[in-house]
Amino acid sequence: MIDAERLKTTFLSLVQISSVSKKEKAFSRMLRQRLKDMGARIEVDDAGAATGSDTGNLIAKLPGNRSVPPLLLSAHMDTVPPGEAVRPVFKDGVFRSDGRTVLGADDKSAIAILLESIRVIQARNLPCPPLELVFTVCEEDALAGARHLDFDRISARFGYVLDATDTEGIITRAPAANRLTFHVVGKEAHAGAAPEKGINAIQLACRAIASLQLGRIDRETTCNIGVIRGGFATNIVPNRVTAVGEARSHDEAKLERVTGSMVAAFKDCIQAEAAPGSEGGLPRLEVQVERSFPKTHIPEDHPVVRLAQKAAEALGRKMVCKASGGGSDANIFFEKAIVAGVLGTGMRDMHTVSEWIRLEDMVRMAELMVKILTLHAETG
Repeated sequence: MIDAERLKTTFLSLVQISSVSKKEKAFSRMLRQRLKDMGARIEVDDAGAATGSDTGNLIAKLPGNRSVPPLLLSAHMDTVPPGEAVRPVFKDGVFRSDGRTVLGADDKSAIAILLESIRVIQARNLPCPPLELVFTVCEEDALAGARHLDFDRISARFGYVLDATDTEGIITRAPAANRLTFHVVGKEAHAGAAPEKGINAIQLACRAIASLQLGRIDRETTCNIGVIRGGFATNIVPNRVTAVGEARSHDEAKLERVTGSMVAAFKDCIQAEAAPGSEGGLPRLEVQVERSFPKTHIPEDHPVVRLAQKAAEALGRKMVCKASGGGSDANIFFEKAIVAGVLGTGMRDMHTVSEWIRLEDMVRMAELMVKILTLHAETG
């Protein structure tokens, strides 16, 4: 049923169009045309202005041929760097890059699978529900595209996001996350002539970070400091440094405790260095805590789960419910009362130049998507 050679060709063409976060316009333009050729009605929202992207989220609507509730299908268009000038290599049934860039299977494997699934349904005139396809920008930038999606354009209340590895698993639980930005303000001075007149902001930030428990806190909770920016030259005592981190947990109380402990560590470090009556109140700490995304928790008997399991069973496969430590656009949809299970495409080693995916896994996922769509069209 699935045309493996066509799927291969589609995927190879998609990954060669660069679309790192905030630069998705060329890819979006190509995808819009392909969807128009398939009979979709195309909309592009204004998320680009809010995210800093050169385009908005792409929404494509297909009417289907059955009067059942519409189904949301979603993937993201952007990739992480290094993602410019991808040169894919296909050998022994496996796609890789040439080692200089990511492959872009995250998440273009999902887009190729969705295109192939719809082509099969249209070519064979199979039962098909109304479809609302959402292709987001800036997913890799803290889900920014989905957070600024114009949800007034979406009527579907349930569906699937394709953005995981396991082709026989559906992610029903994902954590909430907070983003923490720490600005440590010190005082500049000549590092050779008068270092004692300065307050080294980098040193203070490093002391605070060294006091943190980073990584896995427990089976539900993690935290990390992932970005540090500061300093101008080796002969200047740095007067400002920014450290950006995150905390994640499936438990809201644990998330708030870990977030609070990270903030407290920085505050304690700064207070320990502050002298009474110091000039300008230095050193000083500025903290921003933002909710990156809410958690998701889909009951295992929800129709979205049961539909995916029924489709898998019809193909002689299994579909198990899974918890994830990562977030996806599904977290944002869940907050907006759209229940979306996360399905896998087979992609592996994402966000590295060693990223790879098997064509066989993509074919299997396309087969599953066709079965999901036809079952929903037949049963509503």
